[in-house]
Amino acid sequence: MELNALTAHQLLKEIAAGGSGSRDIVSGLVARNKQLNQRVKGYVRLDDSGESLIDDRSSGSGVLKGIPISVKDNICTKGLNTECCSQILQGFKPPYDATVIRKLKQAGVCVFGAKTNMDEFAFGSSTENSCFGPTSNPWNLECVPGGSSGGSAAVVASDQAVWALGSDTGGSIRQPASFCGVVGMKPTYGRVSRYGLIAFASSLDQIGPITKDTRDCAILMNAISGHDPLDSTSVDIEVPDFTESLTGDIKGLKIGIPKEYFVEGLDKEVKAVIEEAMEKLKSLGAKCLPVSLPHTEYAVPVYYIIATAEASSNLARFDGVQYGLRNKDLKQGLIDMYKRTRQEGFGQEAKRRIILGTFVLSHGYYDAYYLRALKVRTLIKQDFDRAFRDVDCLITPTSPTPAFRIGERIKDPLKMYLSDIFTISANLSGIPAISVPAGFTRKGLPVGLQILSEPFTEGMLLRVAHAFEQNTPWHKEKPKL
Repeated sequence: MELNALTAHQLLKEIAAGGSGSRDIVSGLVARNKQLNQRVKGYVRLDDSGESLIDDRSSGSGVLKGIPISVKDNICTKGLNTECCSQILQGFKPPYDATVIRKLKQAGVCVFGAKTNMDEFAFGSSTENSCFGPTSNPWNLECVPGGSSGGSAAVVASDQAVWALGSDTGGSIRQPASFCGVVGMKPTYGRVSRYGLIAFASSLDQIGPITKDTRDCAILMNAISGHDPLDSTSVDIEVPDFTESLTGDIKGLKIGIPKEYFVEGLDKEVKAVIEEAMEKLKSLGAKCLPVSLPHTEYAVPVYYIIATAEASSNLARFDGVQYGLRNKDLKQGLIDMYKRTRQEGFGQEAKRRIILGTFVLSHGYYDAYYLRALKVRTLIKQDFDRAFRDVDCLITPTSPTPAFRIGERIKDPLKMYLSDIFTISANLSGIPAISVPAGFTRKGLPVGLQILSEPFTEGMLLRVAHAFEQNTPWHKEKPKL
């Protein structure tokens, strides 16, 4: 098997045995990207030669020495373009590394110089809202890879990356992981530092791993987790060795099946795959119990009030003054420069969310929309609290459908927003969640199984996900490109 097709833990064994080195791994990835990037378009700003692919400025000699990582375009990397796939941040090179990047470099990881494609400012579920154009799903190039971390999921699935970082505000790691047949985790809010993540919705955002299997996910979580004084929402709690959770044993675990996630609108083939996954978990000794999360139906409207409100506030800083795009016509004065810069710099979806968020925060509407949404958010969190008194974790489909065609939903925002209906509750509640490959549709599109658990119990997620993975073949399947 080619080096670019191996997992990180397999490559670490290769390096330890003296069979391959970092440059061999990078060369394999460069060759793979030359072959595929024009078709998949998972990376942005990648030149034809591939020479700019690697930023080998890691300062550490730690346990991950020599393993490259691909990074979403909204995570700051010192001296490398980080533009959130938006015209308004054109040419922005951060003067510092995000905390997760600093930690990875200290562990010896080298960072790809070409960032992965994403929906502009993480606004989307399909990676179509990018100023660099859409990314394609490696399993079917006419379909979307999911979003907003679609580029990261696509390059991992197509062996153009060993593993990758994404960000998850409403399912932006898990949904593309499901669509592309890879593993994606949203950690507990506060487990991984957000310092250096260009904010979308500050109370919802989390950085997390996208990997080829659960062991890589555990290894990457070990590297990026932990308290960070630079992030006021970072929680000072002990970080366990997540690889110790990969026991393969789930006998006696109680797994909840929320009835609200198996309703009208769930694709029949997705439902069949998840029901088969339930039977597999039962055969491994787990007990599957029905549970109820009664406020699930309100999750989508609550999310799109809170998320757009926070986005409107966070994106106010992009005005053409300090960095990025600036309209050069100053004849009309400063205010006109602001207006023209923002009009030219933001895409349609970004403008839509800024307008929605500004509206719900405006005088006379704050109490009716934003404040009420915060109250219902608490009710959604309480639903999970009650459920976890009786069960160890929950399982659901990651997405109600498999990957849809590029362009199919771009003109129907509501239909696009409903793509995240099964993932957003975890962000609203701050709990951890993971998506693992669970099977395929008749047309060969991947389906993901989502597992959710209590705050700071990522080990439980990895335990269940690993047991399922080791007793099914789905994570070994590769797209034929």
